[in-house]
Amino acid sequence: MLSRYVYIALIVVLTASVLLFKLQNLEQVTVRLLSPSFTLPVSVLLVLIYVLEMLTGARDYADAKTRGIAQVLEGYDADPFGGPPR
Repeated sequence: MLSRYVYIALIVVLTASVLLFKLQNLEQVTVRLLSPSFTLPVSVLLVLIYVLEMLTGARDYADAKTRGIAQVLEGYDADPFGGPPR
């Protein structure tokens, strides 16, 4: 029961800190890549960067999970350095 209240308190603190960050970072920044450029608030830019990092991390996790399953199918006694199984 206590862990439920701790969990709710953590969510409230995290949400409050995100809102505070959003309100304090309303300045506009211009991002240029080659010739196109666009202007947006700092907080929006950081959220976009975070989403891109999540997508690449999820892709890497899926790749590692797939490779792990392939190793399980091949057997555990295969040499991790590419040698023949023992």
